[in-house]
Amino acid sequence: MQKLNVMAVFGTRPEAIKMAPLVLELNRRPELNCQVCLTAQHREMLDSVMQCFGITADYDLDIMQQRQTLSDVTARVLHGMEDVLRTAQPDLVLVHGDTTTTFSAALSAFYAGVPVGHVEAGLRTGDIRSPFPEEMNRLLVARLAELHFAPTRRNADNLRREGVTENVYVTGNTVIDAMAYTIGDGTFSSPELQQIDFTRRVITMTCHRRENYGAPMHSIFSAVRALSEAFPNVEVVYPVHLSPTVRQAAHEELDGRPNIHLIEPLDVFDMHRLMARSYFIMTDSGGLQEEAPALGKPVLVLRRETERPEAVEAGTVRLAGVDRDEVLHLAAQLLTDEALYAGMAHAVNPYGDGHACARIADAIAWHFGKSSTPPEEFL
Repeated sequence: MQKLNVMAVFGTRPEAIKMAPLVLELNRRPELNCQVCLTAQHREMLDSVMQCFGITADYDLDIMQQRQTLSDVTARVLHGMEDVLRTAQPDLVLVHGDTTTTFSAALSAFYAGVPVGHVEAGLRTGDIRSPFPEEMNRLLVARLAELHFAPTRRNADNLRREGVTENVYVTGNTVIDAMAYTIGDGTFSSPELQQIDFTRRVITMTCHRRENYGAPMHSIFSAVRALSEAFPNVEVVYPVHLSPTVRQAAHEELDGRPNIHLIEPLDVFDMHRLMARSYFIMTDSGGLQEEAPALGKPVLVLRRETERPEAVEAGTVRLAGVDRDEVLHLAAQLLTDEALYAGMAHAVNPYGDGHACARIADAIAWHFGKSSTPPEEFL
């Protein structure tokens, strides 16, 4: 049997974390072959994930430049993918989620007449400006894709309401699969993490989204500083994003507090292990909203809305917004209200069971006639 040639295209750290276990699963299948094309929309943080999972890129567009704009990324991915698709001749291009790499690679594949599979399809906030540009990227890729791998039934329903009714598969989220590779024995490789006192309650924090740039980010950081002052026996660990805008705001607001640790970005192994040993998580990241519930960690989402309402409904996540007083109030509640904390920590994770990659591989094989067995859905 001739193998189906699948190409996975991604360019950022979150994409890589969620696509890496899928690449490994596809290459375990005798009927499938998976090549990897990196756009390197984010260079340093992407490379560390590839090393952690032992994956080597077959193609690398290496597009990242300092102070790059969305137009820069879109144009360079489109031009670079044109040559890659002509050379590799894949039967299917897989893209993930909602980045500019995702949209541009899907559009390039469409131009080349190559079917597109969209991993993590169907997430919606209903506001095309928030998150920006991710919400619009999701909508556009949904029109370009032939296969739609929705993590939850709600995501599949979102697609169907938009008229996308064929080849929609509910799979669970591949990030849960990734955690089977990353948690291990919990040992840190980061010297900075080795210095943290984990006999105290540790709060892991991330904040980097474009819509939080400016006043919202300063408001969030002001709340975290006030929290560190009100609870001096709590340690806040913040792996600071490489964005110069984020770094400047973080140092302006958070420097000088002994129990706030501004550290360098972590590889996926250390990040997951840090989360596993934390008391709770404060984040504007989408991925962490899915990962933390799998570890039994409450999450405060530092955004006004979320495209992942399943965890809010399940009780593992609360929307904290970006208002200083509200963020401070909700974080302080988690540190003082044991019943509230226990309810969030023990809620059921709605995002997956660790078999999303197998379901996606099954769906691809079935769709292209390499298997006679349709995939089972994640319930």
